[in-house]
Amino acid sequence: MTQSPPRIVITGLGTYNPLGHDPDTTWTAVSRGESGIGPITHFDASDYKTQIAGEVKAFDPVALFGRKESRRMSRVTQLALAAAGQAIEDANLNGVDRERVGVIIGSGMGNLDPIIENVNTLNEKGNGRVSPFFVPMMLVDTPAALVSIEHGFTGPNMFVATACATGNNAIGEAGKVIARGDADVMIAGGAEACILPLAMAGFGVMGALSSHNDDPTRALRPFDQTRDGFVASEGSAVLVLESLNHAQARGARIYGELLGYGTSADAYHISMPAAGGAGAAKSMQNALHDAGLRPDQIDYINAHGTGTQLNDKAETAAVKTVFGDYAYQLPLSSTKSMHGHLLGAAGALEAIICLKSLHHDVMPPTRNYETPDPDCDLDYVPNEARPAPLRTAMSNGFGLGGHNATIIFGIAP
Repeated sequence: MTQSPPRIVITGLGTYNPLGHDPDTTWTAVSRGESGIGPITHFDASDYKTQIAGEVKAFDPVALFGRKESRRMSRVTQLALAAAGQAIEDANLNGVDRERVGVIIGSGMGNLDPIIENVNTLNEKGNGRVSPFFVPMMLVDTPAALVSIEHGFTGPNMFVATACATGNNAIGEAGKVIARGDADVMIAGGAEACILPLAMAGFGVMGALSSHNDDPTRALRPFDQTRDGFVASEGSAVLVLESLNHAQARGARIYGELLGYGTSADAYHISMPAAGGAGAAKSMQNALHDAGLRPDQIDYINAHGTGTQLNDKAETAAVKTVFGDYAYQLPLSSTKSMHGHLLGAAGALEAIICLKSLHHDVMPPTRNYETPDPDCDLDYVPNEARPAPLRTAMSNGFGLGGHNATIIFGIAP
């Protein structure tokens, strides 16, 4: 007789993002429709077309890790380690078998800052002045590696990179590791630190960024007809996943259940979504199938909703493909309108927001929705949070290269 796979639950949350340094502060801001977007302070952006971003305010790695250790880590690694430590403490993993705990931490751009710094050093001062810590600092797997080293977790350990789908893929794949019996607990999420001159220049010449510099909090306008691009943000978000039996046996607090996970590829274009959002639709359909749910059993969608013309139109079309007539009754919102686009960390942060939404029976709003777009004609929960009884929430993440990942959460068992 085939044994059913274990149910997967979430028992720990941690985040550092433009809205706050923990999940509760972040949820309060999101539920109030507040914005974390402002002028760039990490460098002088006065000659850039886009001069705004979502920065993590008052982040002090020295206070968290000490001066010596913090100098040996990129900002991505610092943010990942900070959020992971918060989630692990929240889950109270003292006493668990550390051989049965794994880590999947991803990023879209990875450790870009030490590469830039050491290229400059090489060119200006010669090869002998490159940092001896450069290689471990720049390796993309370093955040996951250091989480395991810091906490002694010797289970499966890896890095995931699927652009803006990374956070969802990390969580979904972590759930599958537990489901196939390779771990009891997984630490999963993403981190990003892309508010750098080179990255902002690259996004800028692509025409992907909003340039509403005069009013940063109103710049990111998902699904609005006047949308003109996304706002890049930095930050980290990490969740602790474990089997339901394991969580119950140790008396863990449970935030919610990972019901389903689906992923797909557009196989179409490096930067444009497939026509009609075909790949996105397949990702959502795969997640529903994995969860064993009908489309009308989804109560809310945290949309990818980047505020770019093509992406928002394609995601709207994909939702209609998957949900049919029910799409017009199904609320969805883009919380990126408040915290910006955390790229590889976006899906993990939005997963935390989904779990908070289920706990509080509140759907967060799409901020800055003012001018309806005929091509985006669904219920985007405009401007104000909406109370509603919620049992399930779907979250979408779609990335450059045609990567798509969807996760579905349910209320705590």
